[in-house]
Amino acid sequence: MLTSVKRSIHHVLCVLPLILVGCGGLQEAWEGPGANVFHPQAVAVLPPMASQYDSAREDIQEVLSGALRNTIKIERVVSPESVTDMFQSSKEAFDSLVFYFSRLEMTGQSDKESAIKLGKALNVDSFIVVRVNSWEYMRKEGDNVGRVGLSLRLVDATTGTTVWKARHERSSSYMFFRPNLKDVAKELAREMIAYMPPQPKR
Repeated sequence: MLTSVKRSIHHVLCVLPLILVGCGGLQEAWEGPGANVFHPQAVAVLPPMASQYDSAREDIQEVLSGALRNTIKIERVVSPESVTDMFQSSKEAFDSLVFYFSRLEMTGQSDKESAIKLGKALNVDSFIVVRVNSWEYMRKEGDNVGRVGLSLRLVDATTGTTVWKARHERSSSYMFFRPNLKDVAKELAREMIAYMPPQPKR
C-alpha cells in the first residue's frame, strides 16, 4: 500500500505563502503574476542547494534535466555536465551562484542582479533552483517506503524574478526489495514539471 507523506523535513525555500493545491495536485505551489505569459526558450538546472541529502545532488540534477528534455515546453535544456563545467571554469559565475544561494537562504527572495549574471553565464533565459527535502528509506504507518521530496523554483533569468515555485514528494512502498530512489525521483520530477509554466494552451 502506497503511503502519502505530507510533511517535508526542511523549510520550503520561499517566504511568501504558498497556495495549497487540492487532491491530484502538488502539495504546495505558487505562481507569479507573469507565469501565464512566461515562455522561456532555454533552461538550466542549478546544482541543488546544500542539504542533509547532498549525496543525491548529482542524481537530482540529472533527473530534473532529463524530465525537462522530455517535455515540449522548453526548446533547450543545458546538460548538468555543461552547468558544472561553467561553474568550475568561471570564478565570476561561481561567485554569482554562491551569492545567489546565500541571499535566497537569508531572504527567501531571488536576487535580481546575481540571477541575471547566472542567466548570461549559462546562456539561458530561465533556470531552476532545487532543494532536496528528502531522499531516504523509512518506516511510515507500518510500511517500508522509499521517499523523495523536492522544492523547485523557476526563475526568469532576464529579470531575476521568481515565476513559479512548488514543493512535493513521492514515496514507494516495499516489502523486501528497496525501490531505487533515483527511479522514485524520476516519477516525482515528471509530476512536478507537468505543473510548471509554461502551460500548454487549451
